Amino acid sequence: MRVIGATTLARDLGQWDPKKAHDDDRDGRRRIARPAYRALADSVRLLVADGRIPLGVALPSERDLAAVLELSRTTITSAYAVLRDEGYLVSRQGSRSTVALPELGSSGAALRDKGFGSGHGGPVVDLTCAAMSAPSEPVQRAFEEGLEALPGYLGGHGLEPVGVPVLREAIAERYRARGLPTSPDQIMVTSGAQHALVLLLGLLTAPGERVLIDHPTYTNAIEAIKRTGARPVPVAVRQETRGWDLDGIRSTARQTAAKLAYLIPDFHNPTGFCLDDEGRAELVAIARDTRMTLIIDETMADLGLDAPTPTPVAAFARGAGRADVVTIGSTSKAFWSGLRIGWIRAEPSLISALVAARSALDLGTAVLEQLAAVSMFEAADHVLPERREQLRRQRAALLDAVATDLPDWRCTPGDGGMALWMQLPGPMSTALAATSPYHGVLLAAGPRFGIEGAFERYLRLPYARSEDDLRTAVRGIAAAYRALAGGTEVDRPALVI
Repeated sequence: MRVIGATTLARDLGQWDPKKAHDDDRDGRRRIARPAYRALADSVRLLVADGRIPLGVALPSERDLAAVLELSRTTITSAYAVLRDEGYLVSRQGSRSTVALPELGSSGAALRDKGFGSGHGGPVVDLTCAAMSAPSEPVQRAFEEGLEALPGYLGGHGLEPVGVPVLREAIAERYRARGLPTSPDQIMVTSGAQHALVLLLGLLTAPGERVLIDHPTYTNAIEAIKRTGARPVPVAVRQETRGWDLDGIRSTARQTAAKLAYLIPDFHNPTGFCLDDEGRAELVAIARDTRMTLIIDETMADLGLDAPTPTPVAAFARGAGRADVVTIGSTSKAFWSGLRIGWIRAEPSLISALVAARSALDLGTAVLEQLAAVSMFEAADHVLPERREQLRRQRAALLDAVATDLPDWRCTPGDGGMALWMQLPGPMSTALAATSPYHGVLLAAGPRFGIEGAFERYLRLPYARSEDDLRTAVRGIAAAYRALAGGTEVDRPALVI
């Protein structure tokens, strides 16, 4: 049985402070903090929910963890008991307890049954997801038009591993409009950009190989790289210069012999930064010189709020040879995450290899959703400006709320995307994410967007929710922040999933 080491777990727990786990009458005001065992259980639960403790592994022994954390064994025993009661540990006679997730039915009902958010008296605002609600009428109309077109496909088997021709042509046309000549045979339709990335990683890398990444970067991309057995190698995206360390990318590629890089130069998740044309040209030159394939994630490309849609990185690689630059994109961020349509743009030879490899995962993307995506692309000139304007208003509301309620927090807003990358006054991101459910807010801690426990001083705050939700969320975050500094907490933690 795989067992997570006590030292590893202590490192991943971050900066939670068991010394705050007692009552205090200072300044004549009673402050109720979590007991140390409760704080430890909450922090472990958050690591499980974030995927940083894999399911099925065993936690370290109570004796070992007590020694490393310098806590009593009774505290560790009590924390493990809480995790068992909440379904995060499963005990079997004669063996160690293993990490699990609670059995939940309807997530909303399950959260209410657990008493989620009962201490703050208001709605729960989920800021773990940077995704907007659908533009209802355009999406409904797109599916209606898809249904009208569907009879033309019912005479076939319905398996489209490379995608229906009409959608591939529509995607190719969007690249051509951005200055990148593209033919339909360079396009493969997938079930979202994450699916596209998994397909590419399976084909282009192998266990033990290095994959260069932005740091921070999209959390699910890190997980996908690790699950292939590859090793993510970080290169910083710098706040002070609002951009990429291209010299660092060049030297890291040379030193590690990385054959593959996964980068988000278009309104980067989570910072919102955008690489300029000069940087894109240099990035392609680096890839060519080091013989490194670039996987460019363009899922945010249509969400420029202070800048136009950028030139595709692949436009700087024409004539550079096969598969130097591979582009992935999706409809999820620009339109709706429930429309599970993504794509890969690459050389036809790579597309053919991907189609051959795809059958091990699935046999194609749903035809109806592909037809609906065609209709959404046709409506893009109407839908996207409204979406961008909505995001601008929500970003302004979030910035204003943070300035009012959390004036010592800092950020450098990017030119687009869906989130602010906030710098906190201290290394407390994991603790804040564990505490915020007490106050009706779900947060994704900064270390989710990095490796080896980085970014404890950062927190991603998406502005994809309504202005009212964002202001409510910031008030809850501010209350959680004060609680960590000695404010009042409720007596029941919220469940984070």
